[in-house]
Amino acid sequence: MLAIGTTTAAERQARFRALLASSEPEYLMEAHNALAGRIVEETGFPAIWASGFGIASSLGLRDSNEASWTQVLDIVEFITDATSIPVLFDGDTGFGNFNNFRRLVRKLGQRQVAAVSVEDKLFPKTNSFVGECQPLADVAEFCGKLRAGKDAQSSDGFCIVARTEALISGRGMNEALDRAAAYHEAGADAVFVHSKATTAHEVLEFAARWDRRAPLVVAPTTYHGTTCAQFREAGISMVICANHNLRASVRAMQDVSARIFRERGVAGAEPDIASMRDIFRLVNQDELTHAEAEYLLPVLAPEPPLAPAPAAAAPRPVPELSREGATPRAGVAAR
Repeated sequence: MLAIGTTTAAERQARFRALLASSEPEYLMEAHNALAGRIVEETGFPAIWASGFGIASSLGLRDSNEASWTQVLDIVEFITDATSIPVLFDGDTGFGNFNNFRRLVRKLGQRQVAAVSVEDKLFPKTNSFVGECQPLADVAEFCGKLRAGKDAQSSDGFCIVARTEALISGRGMNEALDRAAAYHEAGADAVFVHSKATTAHEVLEFAARWDRRAPLVVAPTTYHGTTCAQFREAGISMVICANHNLRASVRAMQDVSARIFRERGVAGAEPDIASMRDIFRLVNQDELTHAEAEYLLPVLAPEPPLAPAPAAAAPRPVPELSREGATPRAGVAAR
């Protein structure tokens, strides 16, 4: 049975920092809701990527900050309540300027989030795989945002991961490295270099020239053929599987819906879907059953029945009156 929300914020933050410092690339899996988060933890991943793209898509919205940051935080709070491993929150651009970002950092700490990733694009953001040559934030402005976030965090253990989109935007390797160095100098605990190349040549070159100055994070969404050994040799600390649970669930729902629609029945789909028992296990239904036995059922137990009332005496017969109102003699009917 998974322990729901049993670790403190400090414990989650310490575990996340240890993952960043690991000599082995640590893999994080995406979760876009609490159920996905529980599956990620149950599978054995050491931490969760709370994906902005995944959360927005699960709400039927574009990855362009169409969901307010408070709506997104509500879902992240469900994820942290349902799990015990660290959560790295995809904070997009910080939902505004330095002031918005520092408030976000404070609110994330209150919700037991271990770390936030913030990217150097403009608000409202555009998904990295949409369009070309997206504009980037001014370096000095973004460094101020990072410093504000570090000053706002309520504990030393909270981590801020600075994500540069310089390679995504076609700015070149030198600018990506310069931005990463500035962000690290501004206080970022790790650097996330993003690329949409179909091979890992960009991130591997970046890693070689970065030379382990700070923990390095990547997301191989498009260069998915890269092996863990390659990431290890490059000195990459963290590998984010950024959208895979969302994409897997969409494909599964499409397949099952199409089959049931086509066959006009559910029998054919039943072997390929989770059982109700499995869903009950994932949401910890047994805990509620035991809690009801402890706290609710004794209150609702029926009281013992009351003792039966004594039998009432038989009523005395009422004599029938005569027409004149006189009482007739016994056994004589009135006329």
